[in-house]
Parts: sequence; C-alpha cells; structure tokens
Amino acid sequence: MLNNKSLQTFLAIGPLVAFVLLFIGYFTFFFAIFTQVSTFEEMDSVGNPAPPTGIFVGLGVFFILIMLALFLSLFSLIYFIIHAVKNPNLEGENSNMRIVWVLIMAFVGGIGQLIYWIVEIKSKDPRPIIPN
Repeated sequence: MLNNKSLQTFLAIGPLVAFVLLFIGYFTFFFAIFTQVSTFEEMDSVGNPAPPTGIFVGLGVFFILIMLALFLSLFSLIYFIIHAVKNPNLEGENSNMRIVWVLIMAFVGGIGQLIYWIVEIKSKDPRPIIPN
C-alpha cells in the first residue's frame, strides 16, 4: 500500500483539491442564502412564516464536504508520515531529514505532504520502495 503510485498521487493532491472545493462550496452556500432572502419572508397558507428549510439542506451538504475533507487530510497526513518514517532513502547521512520531513508535514499540512511527494517520491529515480 505504501508503494502504490496512484494512491500516493491521490493523497498528495486530494486534500488541496478538497480544500479548494470546500471554499467554493462555502461561497456558493452563502451566495444562495443571500439570493433567497425574499423566500424566507414568504408566508405559508395559514399566514405563518415559512421555515427556511433551504438553509438546512445547503448546510447539510456543506457539513458533509467538511467531513470528507477532514478525513481525507487526516488519512493523507498519517499515510505520508508512515511513508517518511519507513523511507530507506532518508537513512544514513540524511538521518535528520526524516525528522525534518515529519515536522514539515505535521506543521505545514497538505502543502508539506505535496512537497514531500514531489521531492522524495516523484522526482527520485528509482522511486523509494518501502518494505512491508
């Protein structure tokens, strides 16, 4: 699983794409609320204010997007930290690089994982083979 190229690519790029989609969903949600303000003031057949159920539908979709982005980012962080710890290219004279990469991934987040994937996995020839 640690040597799967397509999984590495997905986990390196996926959290950043999810973050961008989350912001697009955020602005779409609030734009939809502001364009539907007049429907919130409508009355039902009895004369009572109609409940704004459209807000809760959009909020539910937004919450699901947040949870998916959170779990994808967390899984990606765990995956690349395990990969860095087991990477045989980071042994020997570069023994401190393992600690540096783990700290970069822990403190920088998705960008640190993308940089690790580009620098230590994608650009290395031959690619690091992680023993099971």
